[in-house]
Amino acid sequence: MLIAIDVGNTQTVMGLFDGPDLVDSWRLSTVRDRTADEYRLFFAGLLRQDGYRLEDVDGVALASVVPAARAAMVQVAEDMIEGDLVVIGPGVRTGMPINIDNPREVGADRVVNAVAAAHKYGTPVVAVDFGTSTNIDVVDAGGAYVGGAIAPGLEVSQNALILATAALRGVEATPPRAAIGRNTVEAMQSGLLYGHAGLVDGLVERIVAEVAGTPAVVATGGLASTIVPHCRTVSTVDATLTLDGLRLVYDMNQE
Repeated sequence: MLIAIDVGNTQTVMGLFDGPDLVDSWRLSTVRDRTADEYRLFFAGLLRQDGYRLEDVDGVALASVVPAARAAMVQVAEDMIEGDLVVIGPGVRTGMPINIDNPREVGADRVVNAVAAAHKYGTPVVAVDFGTSTNIDVVDAGGAYVGGAIAPGLEVSQNALILATAALRGVEATPPRAAIGRNTVEAMQSGLLYGHAGLVDGLVERIVAEVAGTPAVVATGGLASTIVPHCRTVSTVDATLTLDGLRLVYDMNQE
């Protein structure tokens, strides 16, 4: 079995694959200073509580945008698992040309999202990942990764608004009664939720205009289910896109 791990700035998502099938998954808070020993206990406990054994795991695929967490998880995987470890980064086979100015700087999560989106939905394709940042990644009709856009995520925008203003407080990211907020809470909800949906729609429309063909637009990430219902341009929500991309890249590097 394969454990696929995506370490984001805010959340860490783990998936357990039996061949091509995702049989279980977990979404956790990312703790940047968690030690390798803590991760070791944590992973073993998660597997055990759901009826799996560490001995059943014979591979790990890891994508991390948090260097400290990446180092700790690599140590755990090397110590605990008798199998292959694939850390997404330069030199790892992805089956996809990276046609940007500096291929080494593109984030591991963006690469695996692009790989999975192209594999599952064909090309051209646009992947939108709603996380700490909102990442939009583009694969052209020829199957090459050609870049995209990075914007502040919904929660980052809310935190910045609260920090920069004296009278505003945190609100739940739920739809207000109307776009015209009749009180401060509704006005903030309108600006944050509909504003972020509008940001995504605006970027996707500009991107699609630059891409040959008609790309599918697929969304993933912890906030996708909150924002996508208010977007015009996103056709599909795929909650397992990143994990599927990790599995695909892992398999490519076993050949």
